[in-house]
Amino acid sequence: MSADGGSDRSSNRGSGGAGSGRGPGSSRSTGGTGKSGGGGGNRRRDDQGRERNRGGERQYSQAAPAQRTRRADPARLVAFEVLRAVAAEDAYANLVLPAAIRRHRLDRRDAGFATELTYGALRGQGTYDAVLARCVDRPLDQLDPAVLDALRIGVHQLLAMRVPAHAALDQTVGLVRAVIGAGPSSLVNAVLRKVTAHDLDGWVAGLVDGMTDATAIAALTHSHPEWIVRALRQALVAHGRDAAEIGALLAADNAAPVVHLVALPGLATLDDALREGAEPGRLAPGSAYYSGGDVSRLPGISTGTIRVQDSGSQLVARALAAVPLEDRQSGGPEQWLDLCAGPGGKTALLAALGQDTGVHLTANEPVPHRAQLVRQALRPLPEESWTVRVGDGRDLGREQPEHYDRVLVDAPCTGLGALRRRPESRWRRKPADLVSLAPLQRELLASALDTVAPGGVVAYVTCSPHHAETEAVVEDCLRKRAGFERLDAGAALDAVSIGGPLGAGHGPSAQLWPHVHGTDAMYLALIRRTPAA
Repeated sequence: MSADGGSDRSSNRGSGGAGSGRGPGSSRSTGGTGKSGGGGGNRRRDDQGRERNRGGERQYSQAAPAQRTRRADPARLVAFEVLRAVAAEDAYANLVLPAAIRRHRLDRRDAGFATELTYGALRGQGTYDAVLARCVDRPLDQLDPAVLDALRIGVHQLLAMRVPAHAALDQTVGLVRAVIGAGPSSLVNAVLRKVTAHDLDGWVAGLVDGMTDATAIAALTHSHPEWIVRALRQALVAHGRDAAEIGALLAADNAAPVVHLVALPGLATLDDALREGAEPGRLAPGSAYYSGGDVSRLPGISTGTIRVQDSGSQLVARALAAVPLEDRQSGGPEQWLDLCAGPGGKTALLAALGQDTGVHLTANEPVPHRAQLVRQALRPLPEESWTVRVGDGRDLGREQPEHYDRVLVDAPCTGLGALRRRPESRWRRKPADLVSLAPLQRELLASALDTVAPGGVVAYVTCSPHHAETEAVVEDCLRKRAGFERLDAGAALDAVSIGGPLGAGHGPSAQLWPHVHGTDAMYLALIRRTPAA
């Protein structure tokens, strides 16, 4: 994919496009690409009298022209293409990256490099942009967006990867020269040389020097928007944890996550994956952790009998499937409902868990193309055991009242609990999203409560720990209703975990955490309709 935008023609004019030369502190340096201190008139003309390097003394690459890289390294090109898709097309890195890796035919080693470079540049964007702002003499939003993405890739290599500085510089400049243009490559070369003046700790120390606001310091240090830092700190307290854990939580968001696998019960085992280097999971039955590269190469992935799914998602699905029903009145197999099924990961696990007892699962998804993803996820299971409904889940409470024995509401949310797997989300989400999602979350839970039969159970789940998306939703819905009771969600998670008590319960609800459990920050509430007298 070609980069968006053309060459930045002004960037090859010496210091006019290179930067201010400021280090991590507030003082200005006169070195680097700044103007010469004196006697510059004669130095601006070559032997033929042509004016050259207008605007100051050019900073040349250490390599001779014939030795400079003029092609894009495939792994770095993959990272660049993904960052461009994320920025220009609102794409999700976890969906675009695997396809890019396959398109460029990266081997296992290069695929791992491209993955770290992509996700690392996205996670570190806040901190890296603060560094770049000290090295560029114009606001970053005035740079060609493609050039800015290339700079972020270069900064991540220089400050957070074990890539020699000369290689990071040469390869990043070569990438820019190949896919954007020679002019921008001069800018990138000059700016990245300024970045090499300090390591990451040195840059951060200089950037936070003089700052007094703890939230702002944490946001810059851990590369999160300030509003998310505040929201996560409040969420820790709301779910019974110490606010001082915020540093560990933000650090966990920035750690490269291990791929979590699940074998659909009754359809597959993880034996082959374990032989390929996966490690047994420590929390969920039938799970494993894999860090060996392209997961699509593992046996069972292509057929869908082994799936990539966070252990937190596995646990909440298993908890709903295992919690006892009370005085079930209807005969025949249990009827289960996944109210917000797309893209189908939890749906497939629920359907597999219900196979032995003849459960029929209805998977509801309002968006047709996501409904097709649900069908694909359910493909390994007998067709008679599931139905995919395309429609608004808010209508089901009216259309099928008191019909289902177990209902999952995996509600649309801000995803603040999955920032380590979707690092671009931290830069896309806004506080206003909480307000816009709140009515939908309440309406979906209300519909689920209408659909559940007496003695049946509803699981309300989000991959966000924010109080406005978790307890506030449940409390508001139950405040207006009689005939429902909260179950101990923490105990339900403990009952299906293989790792002993999780310590996730707080009151009747449960909250998992990346820095505590190594999972996404999944929230779970279990609500039973009390049996008719």
